[in-house]
Amino acid sequence: MNIKELVCLAARLADDKKAENIKVIDLCGLSSLCDFILIATANSKPHLDAVEEEISKKLKEKGYYKTNRDGAESNQWRVSDYGGFLAHIMTQEARDFYALDKIFSFGKEIDFKKPVKKTVKKAAAKKTAAKTTAKKTTVKKAAPKTTAKKAAASKKTSVKKTAAKKNTAKKAVTKK
Repeated sequence: MNIKELVCLAARLADDKKAENIKVIDLCGLSSLCDFILIATANSKPHLDAVEEEISKKLKEKGYYKTNRDGAESNQWRVSDYGGFLAHIMTQEARDFYALDKIFSFGKEIDFKKPVKKTVKKAAAKKTAAKTTAKKTTVKKAAPKTTAKKAAASKKTSVKKTAAKKNTAKKAVTKK
């Protein structure tokens, strides 16, 4: 599952828990912070807890975990960092005050209710499969030409070069 699918799933989970004014903003290539922002409004602290817990629980079931979390005791705003996206669940007062919608207005809002198109993935998968097949046949053809002695000598040389690079890197780090 890619990040876009994941953030759209999180938005749908928030929608299932009756969060309001849900927005998913695409920041791919526009921000070093993350690729997507999810902003949702909860009506109360228990509602805030329920929305955050639902997203966390369902994403864990799929193998995705928060890398960080803030606002655990807040009655107004929770932020969960899932690496590629941030989930902001907040009350209407906090949303009005902090105006994240305006801060991230340079991004493009996406419709989280529509399924994410997978046609790009299929084309990319075909290209990858073709490259992998081509590499495998190339390796199979090249393998019989090398002798066991040449292969062993090549491995020793590459090990020495790798060790030399590591030593050079260590020296550079210690000099700083």
